Amino acid sequence: MRVNAVCPGVIDTEMVDRFTGHHQQEADTTLIATEPIGRYGRPEEIADAVVWLCSDRATFVTGQTIAVDGGFIAR
Repeated sequence: MRVNAVCPGVIDTEMVDRFTGHHQQEADTTLIATEPIGRYGRPEEIADAVVWLCSDRATFVTGQTIAVDGGFIAR
């Protein structure tokens, strides 16, 4: 059995829309400033990490926490 975790950063989703008041400029600027990569993540970027973890290419990966967060945790 393998157990891993994917920890996303700020992702451009409806949830973030609700949090920012549907992308009000000030809220966008504040959130994006916390991301070293300088933008929101995209849902497909999180999905890519999950698909890889579920694939045969990651069969020896277990017990890991994978940050898909645009470098936020590495600051």
